[in-house]
Amino acid sequence: MRFTALWEFYVKPARISAFEEIYGPDGTWAELFRTSPDYLGTELIRDLDRPGRYLTLDHWTSYEALRRFKQDHHAEYAAFDKQCESLTEKEVCLGNFEQVGIPIERLKSLRP
Repeated sequence: MRFTALWEFYVKPARISAFEEIYGPDGTWAELFRTSPDYLGTELIRDLDRPGRYLTLDHWTSYEALRRFKQDHHAEYAAFDKQCESLTEKEVCLGNFEQVGIPIERLKSLRP
């Protein structure tokens, strides 16, 4: 079943444009993730009631796939994560979620 890492960000007002570019579905994080065949895509959504609040949903074939990716790309991931800290006031992992009821083969066929 599909796995999703859900993150919440409070973005500095002056950094919103840069944040959207870097964290969006075609952004720098997605480019890094796309080096893995187990990455299925990223969604970036913003809160209409709380300006500057965003959620990212990073979709993978499994939790283990993301864990393996972070392990294999640890230095690059950590360096980029540190670089992106200047964009936000707060960053929180809301959790790791597994999709219920959709076969992984179907999800792979939906991959961009």
